[in-house]
Amino acid sequence: MGISSLGVGSNILTQDVLDQLRDADEAGLIRPIDLNIANEKDKKAAYDVLDAHMKNLTDAINELKTPLLYDERATDVSGSSVEITASANSDIQDFTLNVTQLATKQIEESGSFGSDEKIATGSGSMTLTAGGEDFTIDYDDTMTLDDLKDAINEKAGDNVNATIVQVASGDYRLFLNSTETGSNQDIKIVDNDSTLSTKLTDDLTAVQTGVDAEFEFDGQAITRHSNEVDDLVTGYDITLKEVGTSDVSVSQNRDNIMKRIDSFVEKYNAAVGELESLTKSSTDSSERGIFSGESTIKNLKSTLEDIIGRVGGGVGSLYDFGFDVDKDGKMSVDKTLLNQKLDDDPKNVEAFFSGGDYTDASGTTTTLTGAFGEIAEAVDNYTKYNGMLDQYKESMNEQLSAFEDRKTSMTKRLDDKYAILKKQWSSYDLAINKLNSASSMFIQLANANNSQNNS
Repeated sequence: MGISSLGVGSNILTQDVLDQLRDADEAGLIRPIDLNIANEKDKKAAYDVLDAHMKNLTDAINELKTPLLYDERATDVSGSSVEITASANSDIQDFTLNVTQLATKQIEESGSFGSDEKIATGSGSMTLTAGGEDFTIDYDDTMTLDDLKDAINEKAGDNVNATIVQVASGDYRLFLNSTETGSNQDIKIVDNDSTLSTKLTDDLTAVQTGVDAEFEFDGQAITRHSNEVDDLVTGYDITLKEVGTSDVSVSQNRDNIMKRIDSFVEKYNAAVGELESLTKSSTDSSERGIFSGESTIKNLKSTLEDIIGRVGGGVGSLYDFGFDVDKDGKMSVDKTLLNQKLDDDPKNVEAFFSGGDYTDASGTTTTLTGAFGEIAEAVDNYTKYNGMLDQYKESMNEQLSAFEDRKTSMTKRLDDKYAILKKQWSSYDLAINKLNSASSMFIQLANANNSQNNS
């Protein structure tokens, strides 16, 4: 029989045994590191979601802290005679516009020309007057009506548009249209050398006379050369569309303010809700938040929860303007109250929200940073470049890198260990095989000798 021993011997020191030993080592040394790496990666994924929420919240805060939001204007027009836009910080008022006449362009028509008829009997120049400016245009006895049209558009195209219209068969006429409207848009042609066809001078006829726009602003008669009026009230761009009366209201753009308020509340609730989930304490690991033991993230949650009552520069709080937070941390806004505040004193609301001079009921004026400016500053401590969240993210990266380095080092140690064991076991197995072979020969010789002695 072959030489054998418990746990050693040929066909016992196998790769399967080495693999089982390696698995046991990895279970004790590598797998705990893998769990730490997986946990850090889960933290990074959760951090990325939180970071996105905080970026959205920061954007919403910044939109509310800018004074430009409260300076925007909305216009409401009852009637179809005018259109109006009002630029930021323009006057808030109601008024009536009664359009009695629209401004028109000057349109002139020449006499009739044949299809190939020349416009002159010799060379010379003409003076075209359009929009109060004079333009000199040269001609000769080869110039056609079409050539003249091109010359006018090239020289005086900013003041007048020249076109040719075939009125009837063989009847072609030059039409000159002023580019602007008003009574100052007269058009005429003067021949400087008496060789130009009189169809362009004496026969030039007004098809439409340029007239000024006439309208009333709250009963006050107004005249303008154009139907586009931008110099009546600073910041107002008015377009006269048709004869008739329109009632106009210019007001603060409440819709945009409320839209930004809604966005802030939505982003705030999303961020706080995410923080609540991430920092939840529980003895049940499946319910416990991944950042339940992280002070940086828990402090951010506390900062957001407390901030609504802390900002206001000492003259009030966001609660006074309709903001509220329930017992679950969810924010809401009473828009009826907020609109009432905007109706009563829009300047104070603007100052409270975005900064400026706030005057209380006693007449005392306080210069404020603005509630949303204060909120932005508090949030920026966490979200700005190299802020607390950046630093926390860097610490997670460093921890993950340390675990990965530790795994790499431990894996190499095991690789080296089992490479040596494999060589040792191969040597042991070879020696045992040799012993087994020698033992087999000895037994065979002994058996042969016994057979001879028994015969």
